[in-house]
Amino acid sequence: MQLHELVNTIGQDLQRRYGEKVHKLTLHGGFSCPNRDGTIGRGGCTFCNVASFADEEVQIKSIHEQLKDRAGEIHRAKKYLAYFQAYTSTYAEVQVLKNMYEEALKAADMVGLCVGTRPDCVPDAVLDLLSGYVQQGYEIWLELGLQTANNDTLKRINRGHDFECYAEITKRARTLGIKVCTHLIVGLPKETRAENIETLQKVLTVGTDGIKLHGLHIVEGSTMAKAWRAGKLEAPELEEYVAIASEMIRMTPPDVIYHRVSSAARRPTLLSPLWCENRWLAMTEIGRDLSAHGAQGSLTGNAFIYTKPELIADRSINN
Repeated sequence: MQLHELVNTIGQDLQRRYGEKVHKLTLHGGFSCPNRDGTIGRGGCTFCNVASFADEEVQIKSIHEQLKDRAGEIHRAKKYLAYFQAYTSTYAEVQVLKNMYEEALKAADMVGLCVGTRPDCVPDAVLDLLSGYVQQGYEIWLELGLQTANNDTLKRINRGHDFECYAEITKRARTLGIKVCTHLIVGLPKETRAENIETLQKVLTVGTDGIKLHGLHIVEGSTMAKAWRAGKLEAPELEEYVAIASEMIRMTPPDVIYHRVSSAARRPTLLSPLWCENRWLAMTEIGRDLSAHGAQGSLTGNAFIYTKPELIADRSINN
């Protein structure tokens, strides 16, 4: 069985609800991060590539220009989600955010927004802005970079917030109808399978709509790169990552949507692990593990059951 037949993925969820493929268009809003500019801290999280921040002062193209540059990609589907992924995409004055988000929503056939950010960078004004789009009928995902629910680890990686901060903003956002996708990392320093499982359990207890899961990447320019070069840190091997990720997926209720089960990176930025250069490798191995030991939710007693999305084109043929 293929991965999408074993895991409730964002692609098939969107296809089921919209009756056609919905493509994510990644946009760069030119945002920074309060954990680097001194507002919360300096140097950023220890896994972050601070060397890539040198171009932050460069004038970022407008959303309109970025969409124009992506014209070829825009023809890949008829419906789109504007994805503000880089850095902290709520870290600006609300009026700036409003102008940027609405410039994206006006373009092509946008059904909504995915906004990546930190749990400590979502003030009430931003929640109000996003909930307003929900009330207008847009699909709104707030992607929160939690990484781990272990407060000791969060301090160790210089994250700048605790789990309680994440829990509070998650509850408030979901109460307003904003969907939350939680980012988690497997393989953080001094964390084992036990900490990863505990993190997932805490996230599920608070409640979430989606999960983005990936292994630790040690990248050039990060604080972790220094520890790796000194032989004090290793990223998880493929087999370890697959075993932990697969177990976490089996522990996840089937109504929680997986936006990602692994991620890829390339040299020379990537130092370790080199297996994640192949974006399909971990996904294939996770698919095999789930096929052998049970699909998403199987450890909860309520396993995910795949149903093929009924597309608009198919409906017109059948009618």
